[in-house]
Amino acid sequence: MAVLTPEEVETLEAMGETLLPGARKAGIANFVDNQLGVAPGDCLLMARIASVRPPFVNLYRAGLGAIERSCQAIHSKRFAQLTPAEQYDFVDRMRQNKIEGWQGPPGPFIYFLLRHDAVDVAFGTVEGIESLGTPYMPHITPEKRW
Repeated sequence: MAVLTPEEVETLEAMGETLLPGARKAGIANFVDNQLGVAPGDCLLMARIASVRPPFVNLYRAGLGAIERSCQAIHSKRFAQLTPAEQYDFVDRMRQNKIEGWQGPPGPFIYFLLRHDAVDVAFGTVEGIESLGTPYMPHITPEKRW
């Protein structure tokens, strides 16, 4: 990885997989890490679309750090070390802004960003669309006019 630390990658992959099974295999960490390294105007992350002020890595680091601090406070473990049931419970509480002592960007906003990133990486390709059982259909079919 070029931007994210190994610990951030581990948290991001575990969160992505909890938010959308298959996101880890689809490469959520590679996608986010790559996009954090491009010029802000070229970035495909939901953070840009949601008008987050660049550099976007600051928000991702703060959000992933808040996840880890809260997991340590609640479970004395890293997010990736939680059982699947604990991970789902944590994410549900984060989504509802119900984690006492949360310190970082708002949990529901981090949920929103990471969920969109997981969906983008899992289904934002022709193969991803086809994996849903829906044939890929281009939105615009060029017409030959000459």
